[in-house]
Amino acid sequence: MQRMGQPVEEVTPGRYAEHLATTGVHESCELRSSFGLMAFHGGHLEKVTDIVAAKVASLTGSSYYQVLHDEDVPTHIPSKFVHPGDSQLLADFLGHVTTTVALHGYGRDHLRRVILLGGSNRDLAQHLAEQLNEDLPKYEARYEIDEIPRELRGLHPDNPVNLPVNGGVQIELPPTLRWNWDQKNWSDHGEAGRAPQVDQLIASLSAAVSSWTSSGRTA
Repeated sequence: MQRMGQPVEEVTPGRYAEHLATTGVHESCELRSSFGLMAFHGGHLEKVTDIVAAKVASLTGSSYYQVLHDEDVPTHIPSKFVHPGDSQLLADFLGHVTTTVALHGYGRDHLRRVILLGGSNRDLAQHLAEQLNEDLPKYEARYEIDEIPRELRGLHPDNPVNLPVNGGVQIELPPTLRWNWDQKNWSDHGEAGRAPQVDQLIASLSAAVSSWTSSGRTA
């Protein structure tokens, strides 16, 4: 699958450690609460996903795992190969959290204003979608699996978003939501500032995560 025009290099299991050792790939993790946010295709690969995930994690006190890619690192590692056996930081993260949300970027001409919520935790997916639909009226958040393209459903059992005890949600963000229209660049990239809809997205996800965790449903 090709994401946002980036070349795709299909890899075999066990290659994630090699990928992390590549110059221009930067992995980090912050352990906080038992709810986690992830952006392992961040940086220049699936732009703005790490910006959103990191800010939501900070605002909600959630744990956070990210992998940032410099501009000259185009390799896309399929999620099913992002394996904790190849990364101590990822293993620590997945051993600490009980529920997680992974942010990704995708592009489909017929889904330019659609947010897709896949992953194994369908209750959380619905909860997040309802909040997003309320807060971002110019976009549509879809959580019904049959309405999500098969390759974007995030249901593979080896996908790290599904490994915590309560599973998680894979959120796919369209480019229109991540683009700064006034400055004609990706939000938060180069000299482009924060796009207003990105601020709305961060606020909406933070509210949804906070209400979910305060209800005790991450136990």
